[in-house]
Amino acid sequence: MSTAVAGRGLEGIVAANSGICWIDGEAGILSYRGIDIHELAVHSTFEETTYLLWNGRLPSEAELTEFTAQLAKSRVLDPAIITLLKSFPATATPMEVLRTAVSALSMYDADEKDNLHDANVRKSFRLTSQVGMIVAIYDRLRKGLNVVEPDPALNHAANFLWMLNGEKPSETASKTLDVALILHADHELNASTFAARVIAATLSDIHSAVTGAIGALKGPLHGGANEAVMRLLFEIDKQGADPVAFVSAMLAAKKKISGFGHRVYKTEDPRATHLRSMSEQLSKDSGVTRWYDWSRQIELYVNAQKGLNANVDFYSASTYTTLGIDVDLFTPIFAVSRIAGWAAHVIEQLDDNRLIRPRAEYIGPAYPAPYVAVEERG
Repeated sequence: MSTAVAGRGLEGIVAANSGICWIDGEAGILSYRGIDIHELAVHSTFEETTYLLWNGRLPSEAELTEFTAQLAKSRVLDPAIITLLKSFPATATPMEVLRTAVSALSMYDADEKDNLHDANVRKSFRLTSQVGMIVAIYDRLRKGLNVVEPDPALNHAANFLWMLNGEKPSETASKTLDVALILHADHELNASTFAARVIAATLSDIHSAVTGAIGALKGPLHGGANEAVMRLLFEIDKQGADPVAFVSAMLAAKKKISGFGHRVYKTEDPRATHLRSMSEQLSKDSGVTRWYDWSRQIELYVNAQKGLNANVDFYSASTYTTLGIDVDLFTPIFAVSRIAGWAAHVIEQLDDNRLIRPRAEYIGPAYPAPYVAVEERG
């Protein structure tokens, strides 16, 4: 019997070789294909970043133009999917809807049964475009609004806001969401990405892998922390409380403050650096400053009291709210971005596949345990 003990939750265990994403948690470094996330956030676009994740290099100008056009061309949903979205009960959450709709997409994809590289790339284009469409369309349907047709002239971020709100977004709003999508596009073997790779490794299809990833993201220990942050800010607003005093009372009661600390990063989450800045700028532009101001006060207090840094979720809450996005769409928007990374990992897994089959450290009764006849059991 093995005496090696894996870290709980596979912490610190290397489970795959990958050339997609590198993280140095001690130094607070996140890079896609070796390029620092700060460089991408400042200079890149979601389309270019997605190309990088899928192809291992930055595109030429012509390649980027073609890639962007292909994403726009892929913004098509079979009418049966729209009918499906209309059939869900009013109690359905956007994440439940997204999970179910993505699973159904496979039945309307011409490449469903083809698991070769080129087919998976084609399916990745469609899925990356369709996930955003599903989130936006369902939100409008549940509000009794008409479906907004995609605009091929808009980039991925701007088109999402257009289909969600029915009005052309400002340049600031489009750029803010575009950067947020870049920051969330991949994060190595997080729970949802690992789930996608495990499913893909069985030679199941990419739709199944992404459906499993969405199921993992739906869990509050993976996605949803930014929702909790915003609900905290809403509660502070509702009670007319001082944000620091409110959080101080929570800490005294040993309640968790969402949006702080990270399993990997021992210093500031590099994504939080940009989201903090974007939240501040949006608050100034909109004239609604309380969400950012309170967030900043809470961040400084928690850091001083607990030594914890804000993570990617903390300022994404105030950023999305200032953009006019409903709280229960925060995690689905995570998926609108992370589909780029999920697709990259599925493609990489299937390009050099081996079934993922770890072992468990057995801690049950010693072998051989006796079998006791039922009439002899106490």
